[in-house]
Amino acid sequence: MDDLLPESRSNATEFSVSEISSALKRTVEDVFGNVRVRGEISGYRGPHSSGHAYFALKDERARIEAVIWRGTMSKLRFKPEEGMEVIASGKLTTYPGSSKYQIVIDNLEPAGAGALMALLDERKRKLQAEGLFDPARKQLLPYMPRVIGVVTSPTGAVIRDILHRIGDRFPLHVIVWPVRVQGDTSGAEVAAAVNGFNALPVTGPIPRPDILIVARGGGSLEDLWGFNDEGLVRAVAGSHIPVISAVGHETDWTLVDYASDVRAPTPTGAAEIAIPVKADLEATLASLFARLRGGAARQIDTRRQAIRSVARGLPSPDQLFALHRRRFDDAASRLTRGLNVGTERHRVRLNSIRLSPATLLRRIVEMRRHATRDAQRTLQALSRGTIAHRQDFTKLAIRLRPDALQRRNESLVNALAMVARRLDQTQEARLRELRTRLVQADRLLSTLKLSHQSILERGYAMVTDSSGNLVKHAAAIRAGDALLLTFVDGNAAVTAKGDGDDPVKREPAPTRPRASKASPPTGQGSLF
Repeated sequence: MDDLLPESRSNATEFSVSEISSALKRTVEDVFGNVRVRGEISGYRGPHSSGHAYFALKDERARIEAVIWRGTMSKLRFKPEEGMEVIASGKLTTYPGSSKYQIVIDNLEPAGAGALMALLDERKRKLQAEGLFDPARKQLLPYMPRVIGVVTSPTGAVIRDILHRIGDRFPLHVIVWPVRVQGDTSGAEVAAAVNGFNALPVTGPIPRPDILIVARGGGSLEDLWGFNDEGLVRAVAGSHIPVISAVGHETDWTLVDYASDVRAPTPTGAAEIAIPVKADLEATLASLFARLRGGAARQIDTRRQAIRSVARGLPSPDQLFALHRRRFDDAASRLTRGLNVGTERHRVRLNSIRLSPATLLRRIVEMRRHATRDAQRTLQALSRGTIAHRQDFTKLAIRLRPDALQRRNESLVNALAMVARRLDQTQEARLRELRTRLVQADRLLSTLKLSHQSILERGYAMVTDSSGNLVKHAAAIRAGDALLLTFVDGNAAVTAKGDGDDPVKREPAPTRPRASKASPPTGQGSLF
């Protein structure tokens, strides 16, 4: 049987499959070691149940398997996504179990600014869909803050500019939370600072700021990338303290700018937004005090003139007593005449009768008693009238005393101050109502998409002539007219064609079923 087997004529060394695989593994790892590979992620389905991620990197002509271990996956700044072009750094090795070579990735970053912008746009859409950029969530800044918290680098020019501007406008207490504003940990440090300020107790040893300023100087997209961190955006959006973002220059935009309550073009502008100018406030207060003092003085003068007018209208004491004096004189005259008439009448009666000394004496006594009684009644009546008029004059004198007039003026001044306070409160309530209505109208405009830009985005174009006037009808166009077509992404200059000076013939629009009464008419019409 052994004679039938062919004899081996080769003296080559025999290797097992494991030996070949191990040798290839050592060769690949020794020759290549750590490499940087640029390619497009393919076949990514998220981390495995073990926490590892398996996918491939490819370009136009080749494909290489890739793996990210669980420990590295949790440290990546950017999470892999299907179709993303990345630069992977790691170690090239082989997997003997399937005779494949692969790269074990230690670091992963997007390839270029284009990838960063794509990642930024996707993150922006995600956070916007969650409502973190909703204007209704934004808080109003306090007009007169007591403490300002600044989250920035303590060694840069930004904090010096902010402190200098605050010192010039309105010196107050500033608390600086030092952070790194560039690098892999900048986003997490700034988010921790925002959360730390919010965690300060109101009555603690460190005063809690009334306004937060998150600031950084200008830079490239990569330099500002830490302020696009999702955790930082959520911390700013959830801050109970109003946040002013001042990241980069006026043309630089980050996700923190959308989530903050107010966006400042520069760090210096953030300080100007946060506090008013002390000199302007002092001037305003001085002007208001002068107006109040002038108004009070005018009111006092007006009341003084009114009192003087009333005093001039009052009768003099001689005029007050004239009528009563006249009545008293008339009464005295009538009394004298009455006494004379009565005496004469009684004399006639005495002459007509016989009188005895006893009868005469009795009549004299009786008449004296009557005269005494009438005299007492007259004196009592005069006394009562005099006392009543004296009381009236006393009350009037009390009302016209300087201290009474001063109390009256103070009462009027207090009433004027109360009216001024009620007027200020009414104006503030009216301003809040108008501000709320403006915000609601702006939100309604954005929701209904009523702007001409929204109409252009639906596929329409706006036609204007050489003078910039809107062309609404085809009959208004002549051959050779220069027209400008405005689309959603730009303008296009065209020239109308036709026969001579005749209006451009209008082609009938194809008929189509109307969707609703609100559908626009066919043909070129008004876009508004």
